[in-house]
Amino acid sequence: MSAGEIIIILFVYLMFFGAKGVPALAQTLGKAVYQFRNAARDVQNEIMSSANEIKREANIKMDQMEINLDEEHPHQQKAPNIPQRKIFTPPAETTTVEPSTEGTTPASDEQPVK
Repeated sequence: MSAGEIIIILFVYLMFFGAKGVPALAQTLGKAVYQFRNAARDVQNEIMSSANEIKREANIKMDQMEINLDEEHPHQQKAPNIPQRKIFTPPAETTTVEPSTEGTTPASDEQPVK
């Protein structure tokens, strides 16, 4: 609402109810705003308490799951969260192998195929 619309509404209100009705209007508006704020605060508190209750239940269930896991494998201890060290292995030295010429005859000694 713009300021002009508010002024017109107040003028119409003054025409119908007079100057004596202005304090009653202000009091009614004040009570309405107060009740609206209280209702909004109550809704917000209800939502927050429900969220906290859900978090609490989830934490309890997680704790129970951890207890059950511990009971299933009592001999195993939880490993600490230590990062594994990478072991450096140097690359193997590569050697080139020459093809052997033993047992072969040179191309000039080949006999023609009949």
